[in-house]
Amino acid sequence: PQHKCGNKSCPKDHFAFKITSGAANVVGPSICFDDMVLMSSMKNNIGRGLNIALVNGTSGQLLKTDSFDMYSG
Repeated sequence: PQHKCGNKSCPKDHFAFKITSGAANVVGPSICFDDMVLMSSMKNNIGRGLNIALVNGTSGQLLKTDSFDMYSG
């Protein structure tokens, strides 16, 4: 069976998530939450530095995504 975000199965009262780091300019980072890709290079919503997705912990609803460039300050 297929599991959410490609993970092993999670208990029914938990959310599945997967965070993948990027590799220089070749492969971008991605964030998957409950089988929904929140951030990726395909969605064009990632940036250099820290990529953050704010999710409601009760409903699982995406509230906001942003990136913070730690190199340029």
